Amino acid sequence: MRCDRSLAAFIRTRLAAVLMMAAAALSLTSVRASADDIQILTTPAGIEVWLKSESSIPIVSLEMAFRGGASLDPEDREGLANMITGLLDEGAGELESQAFQERLDELSLRMRFDIGRDALYGSMTSLTPNLDEAADLFRLALTEPRFDPEPVERIRGQIMIGLLQDEEDPHARAWSTFSSTAFPGHVYGRLVDGTPETVEAITKEDLAGFVGENFTRDRLVVSVVGDIDAERTMELIDHIFAGLPAEGAPIAVPDVEPVSGVVDVIAMDVPQSAIVFGLPGLMRDDPDFYAAYVLNKALGGGGLNTRLFEEVRKERGLAYSVSTYVYAYDQAGLWLGSAGTQNARAAETLEVIRAVLKEVSANGITQQELDDARDYLTGSFPLRLDSNQAIAGMLLSIQLQDLGVDYIEKRNSYIDAVTPDDIRRVAGRLLHVDDLLVVVAGQPVGITPTESVD
Repeated sequence: MRCDRSLAAFIRTRLAAVLMMAAAALSLTSVRASADDIQILTTPAGIEVWLKSESSIPIVSLEMAFRGGASLDPEDREGLANMITGLLDEGAGELESQAFQERLDELSLRMRFDIGRDALYGSMTSLTPNLDEAADLFRLALTEPRFDPEPVERIRGQIMIGLLQDEEDPHARAWSTFSSTAFPGHVYGRLVDGTPETVEAITKEDLAGFVGENFTRDRLVVSVVGDIDAERTMELIDHIFAGLPAEGAPIAVPDVEPVSGVVDVIAMDVPQSAIVFGLPGLMRDDPDFYAAYVLNKALGGGGLNTRLFEEVRKERGLAYSVSTYVYAYDQAGLWLGSAGTQNARAAETLEVIRAVLKEVSANGITQQELDDARDYLTGSFPLRLDSNQAIAGMLLSIQLQDLGVDYIEKRNSYIDAVTPDDIRRVAGRLLHVDDLLVVVAGQPVGITPTESVD
């Protein structure tokens, strides 16, 4: 009895999906990476690619980025790069949106695109037998996106809904206002997703123009991990990317120091206040970066045993959450934090946060806090390398940040080398409480703004 073609396609898709999931599960214990395993190749078209061959599972993952990202949005077209990432897999070449999506499903091909302030990212994970067809779809998405009216308006509508929801979300409002306050007049102060006005103004010509100007080989960074050798990798990379323009215009994003010492209040009729706070931080190549990273973990960098969580949440029950982050853009460094609390307790929460930062700035952290932070950061690092895709993403980040091919092997030694003296020096360097930039969205009682936002 002949099987219906659609049913056959369904069965093939499900079997391929099961195989991919089984292979991914196997990868949790089989995938490893070291500098000796990583090959730095240059294709005949002159494209550099980092490769880690891993033949134990029949999967290949590719991670790539074009430098520039949302920072390249024209001033009156904020959100353009973000909108493009939602449209690249919505039809390309001769395949309209539905046909393109159906082919992705038939191949069990994972393809996605994302936007950051400094880069536009793409990824592809394919079963090895489907790799040639997967690469062709990825090539089409990057070199021949269609931008047909139906998907353009559908993705535009989705973005618009998200923007309207963000307007009612105190956390989203606090974060976006923090960026615009910290970086006035700079591209880092813009909204990555855009505004209703700028998103509405985006045309097909804008979309195609951005791709043509910014998807260029000189901005490309790419890594491949999986069941593939060097020769086939170079063929794959040139097939996907060699048709792109060789060069784009120079990226001209100036260095910038974030504004400090400001308190903004965004009046919102909500029962809780969302607090975002921050200070100027360190660039990724600063010699003190690893000490700042360890210090941040001890202060509020996740988990239940950080100083801020102990003082704000456990001891006083002031906030539902409190966390801190180290963030390095290409042209600016930030140390950030956030908390959520009742409006009536917002001022006390902020007061305790300031007191903790002042204490740590003067005296550093305890030896136990240092040991716990280092142990967590080194012990959890292998969990970030538990699959082909995760390793490919790590290799991409290493290239973008110019950390060196031996970073994976050396990274934990950088963490272990941080001393109490390093922590005290960096705490004194960074944690200037009077310079804290604070944005609160809600109806916070007892917080006096230096600026207010309606």
